[in-house]
Amino acid sequence: MSTRAPRRGATEPARILVVAPNWIGDALLAQPLLARLREQRPAVRIDVLAPDWVAPVLRRMPGVDEVIAAPLRHGALQLRERWRLGRLLRARAYDQAIVLPNSWKAALVPFFANIALRSGYVGESRYGLLNLLYRAAGAREPMALHYARLSEPPGSAPAQPLPEPRLALDSAAARATAKRFGIEGRYAVFCPGAEYGPAKRWPYFAELAARMPLPVVLLGSARDREACAGVPGLDLAGRTSLDQALELIGCAELVVSNDSGLMHVAAALERPQVALFGSSSPEHTPPLSARSRVVWLQLECSPCFARVCPLGHFRCMKELSVERALDEIARLGVLTSPAA
Repeated sequence: MSTRAPRRGATEPARILVVAPNWIGDALLAQPLLARLREQRPAVRIDVLAPDWVAPVLRRMPGVDEVIAAPLRHGALQLRERWRLGRLLRARAYDQAIVLPNSWKAALVPFFANIALRSGYVGESRYGLLNLLYRAAGAREPMALHYARLSEPPGSAPAQPLPEPRLALDSAAARATAKRFGIEGRYAVFCPGAEYGPAKRWPYFAELAARMPLPVVLLGSARDREACAGVPGLDLAGRTSLDQALELIGCAELVVSNDSGLMHVAAALERPQVALFGSSSPEHTPPLSARSRVVWLQLECSPCFARVCPLGHFRCMKELSVERALDEIARLGVLTSPAA
């Protein structure tokens, strides 16, 4: 690819490069930002630079023109690789970059790409790397609103309500994926894992699965195998690609999940869902769908946002009973109705 930046003609649409978050859930909560950018400038080209493990979700987002998978490891500086990627992207002559992660290294590629306007939150003192700086309105404001502020000038708030995240689903491809794994008829998806840590993992998925009137399919990454162990059902943790997991969720009659990336996937696919919160807050990272029911006990120690319960009792999840989860499932009214 040439490194010479082409000149933009007066009638050519603007080009924006968005540097995506490193987590699936955060990437979905950034979609209202992308929608607002598209509303403001319908002809704008929006490309998204994303880690390999997040790219499949972004490719299903309406309004994204191209997803550029970054060959970068999570947590690694990889300065030379970032410089090379920036030099390659320079040829695309982006008018603006919007950097969503707060880390210093996340702002390097747009800087190396010589993008004139580089915007984002101050984060790790990114003065110079970014030249349009924003300051967070609050430590725990809704994440979707936090990202959407970057569609407006600093200090301005976006109009609300924000658009809800949505993902495209090919129904025929999804049914073929279900058939590939031997899944027929109606089924529920359980997501017992949570990448962030055990404080977000509800301990009663096995008991709930034993009382379900539908077959249960367990989804998650290879890191979620321990959380899925012993839960009755078809255990596909670590056995599917992310695209396959998305398709299986898209055909599910019901999804029960911790606060995780797959919870946000289920919301974006508008599947009936019960979302279980403990150490985190549904006020900060809620599933953005009218078909999601949130269960959160709101104990005096919650949310602590810790990976492991700092008090050792784990009450926020242990006191969230199977009966409470079943009550919320009943309120969804999906188990006795025809398949959606």
